[in-house]
Amino acid sequence: MERILHDLRLSETVTPFGVGAVVDVLGESLIASDTSWWDIRSAPEISCQRLLAILDPGVLRQAPAHSGRAAKETAHLFYWRFPAWRFCERCTKLSQITGKSKGRWVNRCDCGGALVPMRYVAVCDKGSHIQDIPWFKWAHRGMDAGVTDAVRFCKAYKELKFVRSSQRGEGLSSLSVECNGCRRSRPLSALVGIESLHRDGVRCEGRQPWQDPSSDQICDHRLIAVQRGATSNYIAESLSALDIPEETLPSVARTEAIRSHELFWRMVADNGGPKSEMFAEMIAEEVGIPVEEVLRAASDEEDESGGAALLDLKDGEWAAFLKKLENGRDHGVGDFVVDGWAVASHSTWPQALTSRLGGVGQVRRVREVRALRGFRRYDAGAAFINADLGPKRKKKSVFPAIELFGEGIFLRFDEERLTEWERASEVRARADILMQRRRASQWAERLPVPEPRFVALHTIAHLLIRRLAFASGYASASLQERVYAHSDRPDRTAGILIYTAAGDAQGTLGGLVRLGEPDKLLPLLLAALSDADVCSNDPVCIESDRQGASSLNLSACHGCALVSETSCETANRLLDRQLVLGGANVPGLLDDVLDQARRIGG
Repeated sequence: MERILHDLRLSETVTPFGVGAVVDVLGESLIASDTSWWDIRSAPEISCQRLLAILDPGVLRQAPAHSGRAAKETAHLFYWRFPAWRFCERCTKLSQITGKSKGRWVNRCDCGGALVPMRYVAVCDKGSHIQDIPWFKWAHRGMDAGVTDAVRFCKAYKELKFVRSSQRGEGLSSLSVECNGCRRSRPLSALVGIESLHRDGVRCEGRQPWQDPSSDQICDHRLIAVQRGATSNYIAESLSALDIPEETLPSVARTEAIRSHELFWRMVADNGGPKSEMFAEMIAEEVGIPVEEVLRAASDEEDESGGAALLDLKDGEWAAFLKKLENGRDHGVGDFVVDGWAVASHSTWPQALTSRLGGVGQVRRVREVRALRGFRRYDAGAAFINADLGPKRKKKSVFPAIELFGEGIFLRFDEERLTEWERASEVRARADILMQRRRASQWAERLPVPEPRFVALHTIAHLLIRRLAFASGYASASLQERVYAHSDRPDRTAGILIYTAAGDAQGTLGGLVRLGEPDKLLPLLLAALSDADVCSNDPVCIESDRQGASSLNLSACHGCALVSETSCETANRLLDRQLVLGGANVPGLLDDVLDQARRIGG
């Protein structure tokens, strides 16, 4: 086995060079094996109960790390050479054999030329498998008249060449695989059709390149030839969670208070009888909530499904942020330190802005844990491949993870004003454009529901990231977003967190959290809105309702609202400036803020 030494940042072992990814390293094309190949003794365990509750049963482990130069004994990760087929850039010979020089494996041909990985590989369209294209078999197949008996039964296995010829035109037609034994030549243009490999009798091996061929499983799905660097070859599925003290949501706390009341079970036993409403009124008066909520809690108790909506990781984070904002100055010393302050107390701010912001939190310290669940290939609806493909008997799955520490700014928006805005028919109609496109796309269903509040707050987060990149000292790619925007549950959420977190080279120095101070945040918010007021692509951009991948952006482009895709939860999708600043027929959430600020300043 050839040993290639190459250092990666810890964050890269989760994404983009995580389990199953094809990566280029030092002129080689490699693929990362699953965590069953890891040396667990050198992979420290990471603790995050909130994340494990989703991944359970499983264990979070960080990839082996070292300081200084890598040596022979240094803990490392396995990356397998893939594709195995390569061609010599000097003699153009195709082979799967690595050369040897003085007893050491080298990526050189016998003629001394460097070996270059083949450009195309085969991906299973539904099983998420990937494999080499059997170039010898493929070169001697086809439906054309050139497939004679001499070609069909050729055994010149070491006589293949990868040939470029400008006389055959441009593109794939100018590239071909030729056999010196039978003189068969086949252009790569015959490779890329949807049914090409299937017609040639090339079948899926049903495994990943690093898996033992003896454990093959039959896969009847179709193989498709794709470029080995295509982004669809690796669709990673990762989860991240903030390490926070788990707080009870207000609606959950009220429900617990109702069900713990001594009269609750008597009300449930009456089952809608004449005493139910009387008991409900007594409980409501003592607990201090509406009667309707008491009756709803009783109805949920009788419901076999439990009546409770499925909450995600962000709900616990939202509850924790609300508690921090209520407590003001945070004197804690843990991994979640947030100073909260009320926006309404700053009368010098434009009232159009303060009336829409319910509070601001300066996140002085936060710990984030990111984990890779697994991946898919070629299609978002393909089979899911776990990050740990080892035997599941007597062990828990190991998920690659990394812990990061950082800082940030949290903005809570006023629920009453937000609800009033999103009731407007024009607002709902604008957001419904994205709703319909999301439903029409299979892969887009994995994105959050683009209800008006989500699109508006998501866009504001992007605008703020772009402005913070100028003032915070961090590159825009180092800033992350978390959008809390749900209206389909008892505890509605409406807020955004802009934060930076790093676990290796780039630490956090306080440049972001200091911008959350009242006298600094106002100019930043206004500058962010002013930047988006006019786009360099206007009027085309502001009048558009069809931009971005699968047209999942409306009035948003690289000139005004897009950020680095690593900073965005939805890869720069579900954005619209009109829902923030307004349009010809759409009222924006903050459409009058700039006008009022200009009147105050002018």
